[in-house]
Amino acid sequence: MTTTDTAVPEPSPEQAALFARVRRMMLIAGLTTALAICAVLIAVGYRLFKSEGRAAEPAGDVTAMLPKGAKIVSTGLAGDRLVVTLDLGGVIEIRTFDAHTLKPAGKLKFANEP
Repeated sequence: MTTTDTAVPEPSPEQAALFARVRRMMLIAGLTTALAICAVLIAVGYRLFKSEGRAAEPAGDVTAMLPKGAKIVSTGLAGDRLVVTLDLGGVIEIRTFDAHTLKPAGKLKFANEP
C-alpha cells in the first residue's frame, strides 16, 4: 500500500443499522417534500383554471330596477360582491350583486321596531 491509499473500515452492525435508519428517514423526508410540492402545484393550477372561467363571462350592460322613490345612499365592494345601500322612503335596504356577473346575490332589509 502507498501513503495515498486509505482503507475504509467496515462499519460495525450498529453503524450499519444507523446508516440504514438515516437512509430511510431521508427517503421519507424526500417523499413528503415531493408530495407537498405536488399539492401546491395542484392548488395553483386549480386557482388558475377556476379564474379563467370567470373572465369568459363578461357582465355587459345591466340595468337594475329599483322600487319607485328609492335613492342610492352608498355603494361599495366586499370581496366578490358589489354592495348597494338604498333608502326606500325611510327604510334602509342593502342589495348585493356578484361583481363579475352583476347578478343579484341577496337583499337585507332594515326596519324599526313598532
